Amino acid sequence: MEETQIEFHWRGCSRWLEKIMSRVVLFPHPGQGHITPMFQLANILHHTMGFAISIVYTQHNGPDISRHPHFNFHLISDPVTANDSPNIPFRGNPIKRFNDHCARPFKLCLDGILSSDTVRCIVTDAMLYSTQAVADELNIPRIVLRTAGVHSFVLYAAVPLLHQTGYLTNMEARAEEVIPEFPPIKLKDIPLFGDNDTNGKVETFSNIFTETKKCSALIFNTFEELESPDLAKLRRQLDMPVFAIGPFNKRFSAAETSMLKEDRSSIDWLDTQALESVLYVSFGSIAAMDKTTFLEVAWGLANSGQPFLWVIRPGSINGAASAASEMLPGEWAEEVSGRSCVVEWAPQEKVLAHSAVGGFWTHSGWNSTMESICEGVPMMCAPYFADQMINARWVSEVLRIAINLERVFTRRDVEEGIRRLMTTAEGAEMQRRVAALKETAAACLGSGGSSYEALESLSMFIMELG
Repeated sequence: MEETQIEFHWRGCSRWLEKIMSRVVLFPHPGQGHITPMFQLANILHHTMGFAISIVYTQHNGPDISRHPHFNFHLISDPVTANDSPNIPFRGNPIKRFNDHCARPFKLCLDGILSSDTVRCIVTDAMLYSTQAVADELNIPRIVLRTAGVHSFVLYAAVPLLHQTGYLTNMEARAEEVIPEFPPIKLKDIPLFGDNDTNGKVETFSNIFTETKKCSALIFNTFEELESPDLAKLRRQLDMPVFAIGPFNKRFSAAETSMLKEDRSSIDWLDTQALESVLYVSFGSIAAMDKTTFLEVAWGLANSGQPFLWVIRPGSINGAASAASEMLPGEWAEEVSGRSCVVEWAPQEKVLAHSAVGGFWTHSGWNSTMESICEGVPMMCAPYFADQMINARWVSEVLRIAINLERVFTRRDVEEGIRRLMTTAEGAEMQRRVAALKETAAACLGSGGSSYEALESLSMFIMELG
C-alpha cells in the first residue's frame, strides 16, 4: 500500500475511533408522541452515524430498556403523577412544573456521565426548554429535536407576539378567521382556542422558542421537499443549522417504543380484504372522546358501507369504567359484521403499508401524518389538541391529501367524509397526490437525496462540536 493510501486509511480509522468514543446524550419528553421520534433519532445516531448513546428518562412512561441493549440509560426523578400527565402538550402549568423540577436532576445526571465519557452534545425535546440552561452551565452544545412539523413550529414561534399585540383577543367570535401571516391556518386551529389558561400556554410557547434560539442546531422529522417554504422561513429567523433528516419511520420503526401491545390479527384480517378497500381508523395513544361522539363515529362507519379496521384502545372514552368496545350496541355489530375489525392497538406502520388500506382516519398527530404520507395513504382528519388542528388544516388545504372533519362532527359528516375519501374522484385525486409524496419521501433518503445529505451534514456538525 502506498504511503498516501496508508495515511488516508489511518485518517479514516482515526475518525471512526473518535466517533465511537464520542457520546451523545438524549432526553425525550415523556409523552408517547415525543418518545417515539427521539428513540428513532437515537437509533439513527447510533446505527447510521456511529455515536455512542445515553438516554436520560423519567419514571413516567419509562422505556422498556430490554428492547434497547445498545444504549446506556439513566433514570432521573420527575414530578408527574398519574393524575397530572405531561402527555397533553402545552398545558402550561404541568409543562412548566416538569421543566422546573427536572433541570437539577438532569444536571446531576449529566455531571455523572461527563465524569467518565466524552459527550459531544445533548439532544433534548424542544418542550424541555430548561435543559438549555443546563447545557450552558456545563458548556455542552445542545441540539433540539422538534417532534412536530416545521409549519406548526413557525406558527408557535409567532404566538407570543400575536398575543402581545392583542391579535388573539376575542378568539371565540373570530374562530373562522384566517391568520393573515399563516394561511390557511385559522384562529381556532391555534391550541389556545377555548382555553382558560391562555397566559400559561403563551408563556410555554415563549419559553420553548426563546430557549431553542440559544441552542446549537435544530432537527426535524420531516424532509426538505415536504415543508420547503416553512423551512426557508425558519432558517431566516434562526442563526443556526436546521436539519430536516426525516422521515424517521422509514429508517427505524416506531414499534419498539410502543407502550401498548400490538394486535397483529389485524394484519391477518387485512389479508382477506380487497385492494385499497379498507379505512383504517386510529386516534393515537392519548386522544379520548365522550360517549356521544364515540357512537357518532361508530354509526358513521357503519352507515358508510365501507370496510374498516378500528383501533379502540383502553381509555378511548372519557370517564368510561368499562372498555370502549363494550359500549358498541349489538345492532351495530350486526350491521358491520363481515366488513369490520376492531382491535385495542394495531401495528400502524404495517397497517398503512398494507395493500388493502385505502384511507386513514387519524387524529393528525405528526408521527401518524408522516407515516401516512410515507405509505401513500390519503387521510380523513379529526384533530384533538396541540399541533393536530394545524396539521389537519395543512394536509387538507395545502397538500390537499386529506379531508378535515375538524373537532366537531356528526355521523352524517363521518359517512359523507368516508365516501368522499374512498369512493369519489376527489378521493382519487388525493390518492394521486399522496402517492407522489410517497415517492419523494423514499427518494430523499437515498444517496444524494435531501435527507441523506442533511444527515451527512448533521454527522459532521456533531463531530465538530465540543
